[in-house]
Amino acid sequence: MEGLRVTDTIVVLGAVTVAQVIRFGEVNFREPWSVASYVGVSGVLAVLWLTFLVIFRTRSPRVIGNGSEEYRRIISAAFKLFGTVAIVSLLFRLDIARLYLAIALPTGLMGLLLSRWMWRKLLARNRSRGECQTAVLIVGSRSSALSMARSFERSPEAGYRVVGMCLPNYEPDQNTTVTVEGTEIPVLGDEHCVVEAIEMSGADTVAVTATEHIGHHGLRKMVWDLEKKNVDLVVSPGVVDVAGPRLVMRPVANFPLIHVEKPQYNGAKRFGKTAFDLLFAATVLLLISPVLITLAVIIKLTSKGRVFYSSERMGIDGKPFQMIKFRSMVQDADKRVQELAGLNEGAGGVLFKMRDDPRVTRVGKVMRKFSLDELPQFVNVLKREMSVVGPRPPLRSEVETYDGEVRRRLLVKPGITGLWQVSGRSDLSWEESVRLDLSYVENWSMTGDLLIVAKTAVAVVKSDGAY
Repeated sequence: MEGLRVTDTIVVLGAVTVAQVIRFGEVNFREPWSVASYVGVSGVLAVLWLTFLVIFRTRSPRVIGNGSEEYRRIISAAFKLFGTVAIVSLLFRLDIARLYLAIALPTGLMGLLLSRWMWRKLLARNRSRGECQTAVLIVGSRSSALSMARSFERSPEAGYRVVGMCLPNYEPDQNTTVTVEGTEIPVLGDEHCVVEAIEMSGADTVAVTATEHIGHHGLRKMVWDLEKKNVDLVVSPGVVDVAGPRLVMRPVANFPLIHVEKPQYNGAKRFGKTAFDLLFAATVLLLISPVLITLAVIIKLTSKGRVFYSSERMGIDGKPFQMIKFRSMVQDADKRVQELAGLNEGAGGVLFKMRDDPRVTRVGKVMRKFSLDELPQFVNVLKREMSVVGPRPPLRSEVETYDGEVRRRLLVKPGITGLWQVSGRSDLSWEESVRLDLSYVENWSMTGDLLIVAKTAVAVVKSDGAY
C-alpha cells in the first residue's frame, strides 16, 4: 500500500511538471503571474489529484490486483477531477491554459495506469510464489466449498490460500482432510466451530460459500464473532461469471438482496463501442499500411495463390459475413482437412487445431506466431461486421451445434481479439473458450475492452498459445 502511494505521488507530480515545462518552458519567478503562477497551480492540482485518488478508493485492498475495477476508479477519479477544474474555472473566470490541462490529464492518467499495471504484475508474481497471500477459511457445503477451493488453487495470483474448511455434519472421527488440486486442506469442524477453526488455522478471512445451513441468525452471530477477532468475512452470492459492476446490494425488508443488472447491449454503450471500433480500426490501418503492403508482396512472391483468404463466419444475431485474413496456408488447404481429421487437436472436435499443420507455409508460420495474418480483419471492423474486442468469430457449422446458452455469443459482434485471445489462444479447450466468450458477452465494458487490447499486445509479442 505504501509503495502505491509513493508511485502515485511521483506520477502525479511528474505529470503536472511535464505539462508546465512543455506549455511554458523555463519558469521565471520575476514574472509575478502568468508562467510563475503555474508552479502554485501545479501544486494545487497535484494535491487535488492525489486527494481524488483517495476519495475514489483506488488503493482499496478489495480492488488492488484483481479485475478492471482498480483501473476504472483511477480513470473516473481523473476525469471527474479535471471536470471539476473546468467547471470551477468557468464559474470563477480563472484563466487556466487549456493546453496545460490537455497535457497533464493524459500524461498523468497513462502514468498511473502503467504504474498500477506494473505493481499488479509484481503482486501476481509474488502471489504465485506463495507470498502476499490471504489465508482463507472456507465455510459451506462440501460441494460448494470444494468448488471455491479449486478455483483458488487454480488461480494463486488471486491471492487467496485456503488453510482450512468448516463443513456441515462434520464428525471428528472422519477423515479430517480433503485433497484439492493435489493440496491437502484440513477440515477443522462444522459451521459452529468457525472461531476455533480460525485459531487453529491462523486465517484472516472467512469465506462463506452457502448460507442455507447457517441461517441469517447464524450468519449475524458469525459477523459479531469475527469482528472481535479482526477477521474479514466474505460471502459468495453463488453467481458465476458476473462482473462486479452488475451486482448491486439492495436491502429489502431487512434482507440484503443482490440485484443482478441486465447486460447492456444497446443504447449509449453500444454507440460508444462502435465509435471506438471505427476510430481504432481506421488509426491502426493507417499506421500499419506499410506493413500490410510488405506482407502482401511477400505472400505473393513465396507461394502460389491469392494474398487474402476469406472465410464465412457468423456475426451478430447469426448474420453471415466474409472474414478477411492474410493467406497463411497452401492453396488447397481446405480440401486437405479430411485427410488430416485424425490429427485434430481441437477439444470437442468443433474446431480444427493442429500445432504442426503441414498446410501452413513458412511465411504463414511467422505470421501466425505474431497474429499478423489477422491484421486485415480491421477492414471487417470498418465494415461494421466485427468489433475490435468480442467473442471469437464462429463458423456456420459451429453455430448449428449451439444450444440456447451458447447462442448468447451471437448477441454481440465477434472480435479480432477477446478474452480467449489473452487467456491461451489456441491452447484453450472448446469448453473454456465458450466460457470466456459468454463471460465477455455478459460483462463487457469499455474499460474491459481497453484492458483486453493492452493484454493482447503483450500476448502477441510473447506469441503465447499461437500456432
